[in-house]
Amino acid sequence: MGLYHRIVARQVRNAFTQISAGNWEAMVAGMAPSFTYRFYGDHALGGERRTHDALRRWWERCFRLLPGTQFEVQDVLVAGRPWNTQVATAVTVHVNVVDGSTYENVVHQFLRIKWGKITEVRTLEDTAVLQRTLDRLAAAGYPEAHAEPIVG
Repeated sequence: MGLYHRIVARQVRNAFTQISAGNWEAMVAGMAPSFTYRFYGDHALGGERRTHDALRRWWERCFRLLPGTQFEVQDVLVAGRPWNTQVATAVTVHVNVVDGSTYENVVHQFLRIKWGKITEVRTLEDTAVLQRTLDRLAAAGYPEAHAEPIVG
C-alpha cells in the first residue's frame, strides 16, 4: 500500500495548494455525495456541514473573513485501503487579515476517504486564537465574524 498512500498524500497536499490559490471548489468537488464536514468551535466558522451548498457558503465566508489564506502543510499521514482511507494532517495557516492584522494557527484535520471521495472531515485548530481574530474583525466592522455558523 506504500504507493497508494503516497498518491493520497500528494493529492491532499495538492488540495491545500489549490485552496491557497483560492480554488476551494476543487475541495468541494472531492466530497462524496454524502459527507460530514465539521469545524470545531462555537464561532462563525464552526459547525457541521453535510451538503455541497453549505460547504460552498462556508468557504465563501472563510475567504471573505480571511482572504488570501495560505496553507503550509507540515504532515500528511495516510492509512487504510481505497475503500476506507484515513488521513491526518497538520497544517500551518497564514493570513493577512482584512483588518490589517495577521493570523497564524495550526490546523489539524482528520479525513476519511472512500474510493477517492471524502466522506468525513474533522478540523480543529486553536479556537482561542481564531476567536480573538474573529472578535477583532467584528470590532473593526465585519459583523459576519460573529455570525451564526453555516450548517446544513
